[in-house]
Amino acid sequence: MAEHTSSSITIEAAPAEVMGVIADFDRYPEWTGEVKEAEVLAKDDQGRAAQVRLLLDAGAIKDDHTLAYTWTGANEVSWSLVKSQMLRALDGSYRLASLSGGARTEVTYQLTVDVKIPMLGMIKRKAEKVIIDRALAGLKKRVESGPDAGPADEAEKH
Repeated sequence: MAEHTSSSITIEAAPAEVMGVIADFDRYPEWTGEVKEAEVLAKDDQGRAAQVRLLLDAGAIKDDHTLAYTWTGANEVSWSLVKSQMLRALDGSYRLASLSGGARTEVTYQLTVDVKIPMLGMIKRKAEKVIIDRALAGLKKRVESGPDAGPADEAEKH
């Protein structure tokens, strides 16, 4: 059984707003850092992404892969690997919990990565931790700065 890495962060926004950013795959390259391209390949009967192709560059892990997404209620999304050049497994989830009467959200990100090439478990866990920490920090910054914030908007603030 593969080990997983998990971390949580609190975001100053309602769960629906946070999930809106998570579900907007087209804009992932604007805030995730590791995702260089994202393309929704298929949608479910509610119009949510069911399969997404992602071009990932996370330092030790560079890959062009496709993930299948499962949406559970309004506050959870999980994914699993469909195909990849470098990965044997990429399973994860975002779980959102409403805090402060819905004004804040605790986001828990869980991730399991397994690569086709030999890699020490310690190095895989470190890569998972880097991916999770960057994704959560990027998600928090993106949600809290507003839905229209993008790279150009950030540059103008400096």
